Amino acid sequence: MNKQTLCILLILFTGLVTSAFPEDIRYATKENIHYYSDAVNRSDSYINERCVLDIYHPTNKNGFATVVWFHGGGLKNGNKRIPNRLKRQGIAVVAVNYRLYPKAKAPSYLEDSAAAVAWTFKNIESLGGDAKKIFVSGSSAGGYLTTMIGLDKRWLSAHDIDADSIAGLIPLAGQMLTHFTVREEQGIDSTTMVIDDLAPLSHLRSNAPPILLVTGDREQEMLGRYEENAYMYRMLKVVGHRDVRLLELDGYGHAPDEPFFPLLLKEVDRVVKLMKD
Repeated sequence: MNKQTLCILLILFTGLVTSAFPEDIRYATKENIHYYSDAVNRSDSYINERCVLDIYHPTNKNGFATVVWFHGGGLKNGNKRIPNRLKRQGIAVVAVNYRLYPKAKAPSYLEDSAAAVAWTFKNIESLGGDAKKIFVSGSSAGGYLTTMIGLDKRWLSAHDIDADSIAGLIPLAGQMLTHFTVREEQGIDSTTMVIDDLAPLSHLRSNAPPILLVTGDREQEMLGRYEENAYMYRMLKVVGHRDVRLLELDGYGHAPDEPFFPLLLKEVDRVVKLMKD
């Protein structure tokens, strides 16, 4: 390839990027917003400390989509963060902290996740976003929380939100069985598989939002994680879900962020375009 051709390609590529993500979109970040009410925060010091979120959003654009992002860490560790790969993409990102084991136990994690998503539904339009374009995603434990609150409607219904209002569920390497930390709470060892009321697989339904399941390479993922997601995919198909897909990231280990985020953005774009059709 000669230098002239290379320059032309670089100019064209730069133009495409500029067109897709205009530089005149400005963003703001607000940190440590409590997503429970003042009364709840006053009633529990750990909730007051832990149950906060950060939001990164466009300030001069309306109708944008939002991704609620739950961190991983086995329900025992981890902290909220706005992934750099999701910045300056024309969307808002809500990064959530939730209570952790052993200070908290199930179903606290699910209650917190639902409260944060409900906060987003009730507040995003005041920032210029579109409440019909709220996606929920997360890594590992965050993927488990994503799938649970999207399929088991009781958690969001406690906040008068219908889980079917979520635009899409995009879990990365989430457990579809009962989470291993929840099993640990019950004295069940990590190799004993359990599908009880706290397992996403117990809440299969055909009318759930669009679902994109993503895992690392089945030979490099955590114990059985790809297989759990493959089973979830198949059983959602069996019950008649029409918009569920499964992607395996060959050559990557557990919950690989970098190859995942472009897929997340592509899925948001796909579903938003479907809304317009």
